[in-house]
Amino acid sequence: MMDSAGAVVLAARIDAALRARAVPERAAGEKAYLKSTLEHYGASVPATRAAVREALAGAALDHDALVAVVTALWEVPVHERRAAAVELLEMHRRALGVDDAALLERLLHESRTWALVDGLAASVVGPLTEVDPAWGAWLDRWAADPDFWLRRSALLAHLLALRTGGGDWARFTRYADAMVEETEFFIRKAIGWVLRDTAKARPDMVFAWLLPRARRASGVTVREALKPLSEAQRDAVLTARAGV
Repeated sequence: MMDSAGAVVLAARIDAALRARAVPERAAGEKAYLKSTLEHYGASVPATRAAVREALAGAALDHDALVAVVTALWEVPVHERRAAAVELLEMHRRALGVDDAALLERLLHESRTWALVDGLAASVVGPLTEVDPAWGAWLDRWAADPDFWLRRSALLAHLLALRTGGGDWARFTRYADAMVEETEFFIRKAIGWVLRDTAKARPDMVFAWLLPRARRASGVTVREALKPLSEAQRDAVLTARAGV
């Protein structure tokens, strides 16, 4: 069982592995691209994952140790440390439950960038919601939250399950209906992303939802959603969108 001191040591080991993979030129460009207020080491996503695996060698994390290491990584405002925390949560998500929803909400709220939010929402929260319906109340609240990153998270939590032919289409479309006329780019993009990936396996279902909303949905949403549809379906949506 890892105590709090051990968690701090493991977080420091991960930090050292991240620093060893730092690329200063990449750090400056990434910080500018993400419009980030965090410090950036310049470690790529694959390098961050490798750093986590390297630092974890021989370490076993139960639930409490996982939360302690994630918290220790997150509290220092460095992008790669927070990305490593997301990676840890994804790797050990089976240790998590709805009792951890408040923690995950805090991390989502503090992320302030798609580069952290999307992994947390789609790859951590999403699979958890598939095994415990108690998450539904949290998603419902996030979908109406003033913070658009939480609203985006409520949408993207459905991404992986819908992509693979499962998922709660009714809940996702209820959220999408409420947000379809939003002007925030990251909401428009998220709706389109989920529609696009769902349509790869179930194009008729997406088409049936999109067609009557063609004029209300943003161009970003429609462009993404149309990509997997048939030519006839695309033409029908674009005609409806033009009001012809």
